[in-house]
Amino acid sequence: MTTRTAEQRFHSFAEFYPYYLQEHSNPTCRRLHYVGSILVLVVLAYALATQQWLWLLAMPVVGYGFAWVGHFVFEKNKPATFKYPLYSLMGDWVMLKDAFTGRIRF
Repeated sequence: MTTRTAEQRFHSFAEFYPYYLQEHSNPTCRRLHYVGSILVLVVLAYALATQQWLWLLAMPVVGYGFAWVGHFVFEKNKPATFKYPLYSLMGDWVMLKDAFTGRIRF
């Protein structure tokens, strides 16, 4: 795997994902991402079940809140979301899937 920096351009998600994982090498940071992503699903399910649509506004706060604490406090880096918002969002869900399937450590 080639080490990449945030200054480099990525032409595909497949090219971006190894960089994304490199930026999430701290286990606590990764776990905070997992918690945030799972809570986003919980909030979404609650909003759908109760039809209280205002809860949808909590989704980015919950998801990014946990993730950014992981980056600023534990990983000590700047979230890739600032430079690669779509790829980073995709990376959150792929990393969670990879953790559940055992491809990467939980």
